[in-house]
Parts: sequence; C-alpha cells; structure tokens
Amino acid sequence: MRKIRTGRLIALLIVFAGVAAAGVSGHVPLERAYALNGPDDLDVPYVPTPEEVVAKMLDMAAVTGSDLVYDLGCGDGRIVIAAASQRGARGVGIDLDPERIRESRENAQKARVTDRVTFVRQDLYDADLRDATVVTLYLLPSVNLEIRPKLFKELKAGTRVVSHDFDMGGWEADKTAEVEGSMVYFWVMPANVSGTWEWTMPGSAGGERCVLRLDQEFQKARGTLTEGSSETPVRDVRISGEQVSFTVDRAVGGEVVPVRYQGRVNGHTIEGVSASDGSAAENDWTARRDPSTAAPIDSSDELPL
Repeated sequence: MRKIRTGRLIALLIVFAGVAAAGVSGHVPLERAYALNGPDDLDVPYVPTPEEVVAKMLDMAAVTGSDLVYDLGCGDGRIVIAAASQRGARGVGIDLDPERIRESRENAQKARVTDRVTFVRQDLYDADLRDATVVTLYLLPSVNLEIRPKLFKELKAGTRVVSHDFDMGGWEADKTAEVEGSMVYFWVMPANVSGTWEWTMPGSAGGERCVLRLDQEFQKARGTLTEGSSETPVRDVRISGEQVSFTVDRAVGGEVVPVRYQGRVNGHTIEGVSASDGSAAENDWTARRDPSTAAPIDSSDELPL
C-alpha cells in the first residue's frame, strides 16, 4: 500500500483503544500495532478482515469462477485466496509491505491456489486495475477517497467494488450489510451517461427526433428528454453498470402516460427499448452521444488535501 501520513494517527488510535480495552496488562494484538514499526514505516495499520466478513464481501460481489478479484492492501492474502479456493475465481493481491506479500504467498501455497492467485509488492496507486471484475478494499476513510478517482478512471462499467468498514463519501453504496459488528459496502461501477444523446424514435410520425440531456454524479442522474418540440423532465433514473433506465411522462390523448426507457451503454452509444407502462408495445432505439458533452461523474470536492 501507499504510505499515507494521515494513517499514522488512526493507527495510534487503534493501538491506544486496544490498550484501554485490554486493561492493566496492555496486551494488544501485534497485527494492530504492526504499521507503527514495520517495514518501510507503513502508516496504514494491518488489521486482518474476519473470515465472516470475507465471506460476506464475496457474497455481495457475487464472485464466481469467471471473476478476476483485485484486493488493494491485501494483507495476508485471505480475500483473494478465499475467492480462488471457494469460488474458483482468479485473484491479484497488492500490498507495499514485503512481509505481507511473503505471508500471502505462503498462505496461497497452503491453500493450493498458487495457479489462480498472484501477489505483487506495489503502491496501490500504481496498480493497473483495468482487468479487474471485482475490487476489494479494507483501507482507511481518507485512502478510500484518494483511491476513488482511480477506480472511476480505470474500472469498467459493471465492475463490483466492496469495502470493509469504510464507505466512499458521496458515492453512496448500492448495498450495505452488517456482519459481526463490521460494515460491508458494495457498489457497481456505473457507466458514464452524462451529456447529450440523440436518436430518432422508430414508429413516430415523421421519425421524431429525441434529445436526451443528462447531468450525472456517481450512479445518479437527472435531465430532460426533448421529443419534437416537447421537453419533459426525466425521472426515476437508474444506472447500474452498463444498464440505464428512466421514465418520461407523456401526454397521449388527453392522458399522462409514463413511458419507461431502458438501454445498454457502450461508450458513446446506447442500445435501448421503450414501452408505455401497462402496454406490451415496445420500440427499439439507438442513441448516440456527442463525445464533447460527456463530463466526469466522480465529484472531486471531497478529496482530502
């Protein structure tokens, strides 16, 4: 892991809390104090994720044999080893601490999964995450916020992200769970649907032109849909991985009819269908975005100085 100076204070607090909880004897588990005097004077404390939490993280990410799991700050390697031995996945563990990498490799040998997992001593900020289908984290709040832009830059839409104990600030988790006093946060990396999209709706009189304008932050968006000369706000926008959907209320024959649009995002194209609620009729549509209108969807105003 990267050396984060802000982590030293948190490490000290963890140690002091352990001393207080232990009473007069002052016995503290060595792994909780390890970061204070370990190799390279690492600032983020090594605290192993409980096995029950590991299992929940893998469950929430629905890890299967087709996944490639990256664990950032892998510690003793238990998450990627569990993903390989229990789910048949492949895994990559990344940590800056050579002792943890050595321990991870030994544990992989004991679990007989060395053909499916790799452990790399590396600054997690230098790691190439583009091939990951699942990313797991047990870092610190400040580190989560610092690593968040990298996740949005490198991870494909649909990649699952799971964090033990710490959230991602304004990036609201898609799901949360509590396990033995620990929190687990889960996200699906959303596609970037910001900008201006245009298409011609099949079946409309004269081939009516549609223009969709969306402003997006993380997996939430708002905007308008212009159909011909009519501009209507979109509502109930849902973005999950490559899938996007939204509803537009249209006036038809003196009645307001909700129309649900659904599509799959592929770069600057959306392949979609639309249907009126309660109607079996569907229309296929293909929208294309002006690339110059796309904007970053990861808010940067929360990033630590």
